Amino acid sequence: MQLVVKFARFFVGVLFIFSGFIKLNDPIGFSYKLQEYFSPEVLNLDFLTPFALAIAVLVCVFELVLGIMLLIGYLPKFTTWCLLGMIVFFTFLTFYSAYFNKVTDCGCFGDAIPLTPWQSFTKDIILLLFIIILFIYQKSITPILVPASHRWVIFLSYMLCFLYAYYVLMHLPVFDFRPYKIGNNIAELRKAPEDDSQDVFEYHWKFNVNGKEEIVTTSGNYPQHEGEYMGVETELISEGKAAPIHDFQIIDGDKIITDEVLAAKKVVLIVSYDLKKSEKEGFKAISKLAKQASKKGYRVLGLTASGDQLKQQIKKNFKLDFPFYQTDETALKTIIRANPGVLILNAGIITQKKHWSDVSAIKL
Repeated sequence: MQLVVKFARFFVGVLFIFSGFIKLNDPIGFSYKLQEYFSPEVLNLDFLTPFALAIAVLVCVFELVLGIMLLIGYLPKFTTWCLLGMIVFFTFLTFYSAYFNKVTDCGCFGDAIPLTPWQSFTKDIILLLFIIILFIYQKSITPILVPASHRWVIFLSYMLCFLYAYYVLMHLPVFDFRPYKIGNNIAELRKAPEDDSQDVFEYHWKFNVNGKEEIVTTSGNYPQHEGEYMGVETELISEGKAAPIHDFQIIDGDKIITDEVLAAKKVVLIVSYDLKKSEKEGFKAISKLAKQASKKGYRVLGLTASGDQLKQQIKKNFKLDFPFYQTDETALKTIIRANPGVLILNAGIITQKKHWSDVSAIKL
């Protein structure tokens, strides 16, 4: 039994550290996943949505440090109680998501290892069994370091975790596991392999008509509809073996100009999934970059899911002389974890990718 406890201690500790770090590397991405869980369609905890990012950081840090506490044998009773509480909650959550098909990816390991809801539930059941063993035999969890050093190890772990979280929030994730990482060719990744089926989507276009919201559903094309355009949501109708990038479209009025933009050799993409929620300081720096890029022959364009009124307001407030085009909000959130953020493309290949706070480092 001692061998089983030692294995369980190592397995659970390492897995919690790995899972916590992967999510801490991309806390904004994890916060988007939490927002899915908080939505009225899932847990109906919409009042928590404004705090999703803070909750994401705290959960990631606590998960990672719990793994360290288990490995070094610090406060075994407290540690095993916390581990048991967390895994019981996550097991319920993954079962709920899987059974009712609410959230298609639990986000347990971020974008590094996507898991289906049932895979996540199975993983949590295995972890639950090991944690129950640790809980029962918690007296066998002995320190591996001098006890006096434990508090310093945990204190430093917390500090380093929060510093790392601050760094990736102020810049971008250090490790990028998404299909929009530097070096990837967006045009190529949009192509599905031959003989493979593709996902079928419906696009729900929102319009404000005399103060009332009206939704028009299409298979992708921008609809002709009266009223002010407010945004678009993408719904997966049937899942196939789609291309890694399947929801990236640049829409100019009633035209789709995606291929045209991806074919150009010198392109600057200014990405802001929601102009209302964007960090306005970013547009001051981006305004300078846009002017420099235009002088050097770059095609500069903005991508957003916001409506025309917000576009014009932002352009006027920050004297932006480049156009904004429509793109799906989820796709924009996936492209870059900054609002706004900047990508440099060369014939569809991402050569540079920066948070708005780092635009001065972009080389044109």
